[in-house]
Amino acid sequence: MKEIESIIASLELQAHPEGGYFKETYRSKEVINQSALEGDFSGDRNYCTGIYFLLTSDNFSAFHRIKQDEMWHFYSGSALYVHIIDKDGNYSKTEVGMDLENGQKPQFVVPAGCWFASSVKDKNSHSLVGCTVAPGFDFQDFELAQQEQLLKECPIHTEIIKSLTRQ
Repeated sequence: MKEIESIIASLELQAHPEGGYFKETYRSKEVINQSALEGDFSGDRNYCTGIYFLLTSDNFSAFHRIKQDEMWHFYSGSALYVHIIDKDGNYSKTEVGMDLENGQKPQFVVPAGCWFASSVKDKNSHSLVGCTVAPGFDFQDFELAQQEQLLKECPIHTEIIKSLTRQ
């Protein structure tokens, strides 16, 4: 679609390992020393990072998890489903979008350590969102789900796991 190609070119997006396209737009200059971070961070982290993220309806963002909270911000296009399997194995789905009367939210936070994936709600469309991570994102904190392992951890969610992971 021409509109999607235009967005990718205008925002200088590149392919993301989980699916979709992204560009980092912000990385704070200030740094949190590893000794001040809770959890198992390996190294210092910037206070905060932000990206543009574009997803098309013919793709999905595969289940993955990070060590930080991630806030999603809706910009344009179709609403986006954010699928979460929390630390207790419970599944939920939230619509990130601007149809407030029907329960969509323009911002949504995925808690640290949860498996999450996303997909575009409408067929033949796209979703342009932003994601903010604090402490700042580092690919050392990123874990892409292995379908077989996630199915072992959460067999009750077989259908959604198979639809939003890559073998």
